[in-house]
Amino acid sequence: MRIVGIGFLILIVAALIGVFTATYTVSETQSALVLRFGDPVRTINAQGEDEAGLHFKLPWEEVTRFDRRNVEFDMRPQQLQAGDQERLEVDAFLRYRIVDPRRFYESVRTEAVARGRLSSIMEDALRAVVGSIPSQDVISGQRAALMDRVESMVSASVQRANLGIEVIDVRILRADLPDEVEERVFQRMRSERQQEAARIRAEGEERAREIRAGADRESTVILANARAEADRIRGEGDAQRNRIYAQSYGQDQEFFAFYRSMEAYENALRDGTPIILPPDSEFFRYFRNESGTSN
Repeated sequence: MRIVGIGFLILIVAALIGVFTATYTVSETQSALVLRFGDPVRTINAQGEDEAGLHFKLPWEEVTRFDRRNVEFDMRPQQLQAGDQERLEVDAFLRYRIVDPRRFYESVRTEAVARGRLSSIMEDALRAVVGSIPSQDVISGQRAALMDRVESMVSASVQRANLGIEVIDVRILRADLPDEVEERVFQRMRSERQQEAARIRAEGEERAREIRAGADRESTVILANARAEADRIRGEGDAQRNRIYAQSYGQDQEFFAFYRSMEAYENALRDGTPIILPPDSEFFRYFRNESGTSN
């Protein structure tokens, strides 16, 4: 009986060990790859699947788990040469996720190896993009476009390498000049900006002179046309006035002479200028008799 009890206990322990070795759990944040003698046989809870929980395997099978969440990989700062031969210190990082655990295991095995591959790919992309544009554009003007280009190149390289990884985002945290060349480069940039400002001011002044000259020519033409039109209208008015005077003079010469004398009196006396004339002057011929005639 004692031997039977010991045997039964051994069977229970063996059964418990078998249960523990034949089951495993996968959390919602993980994907798992089941290996049989080192070869992958099936994937559990990969991207797009919902298989978290308890699972069974054969006792001689192994389970390797991977993080299915977005993973951030910070690269070490490095010096890169820009398109104008200036060196820049660039600090960047990327986010990725494992979308194919089987392919990931077959190509890189571990995340440490994957990060080494990603670091090499990132360095090549940054070197190619930064080396194609001037340093001042990297520092001040085109950071968003620069990151988009790097992300496109990294994503394409990862897809070609077939690592089972999807690149989510690439960011450049810092892109600065080394301290020993920063002041020299900034001085050159200031000089270039000053030359550009002087060129723009000169072009603006030249354009202003052209506009003023054009306005002066136009105003001269307008004034000349206006004077010519005024002279024409004045000539037509004088001609019409003389015609009316001539018609009036022909109808009653005495009245016409009287009317013109009254106009002369009005103009002369209105100015308030003293007039010295002899009493028998022709100017006052209408004052010499009571009838108001010139005789």
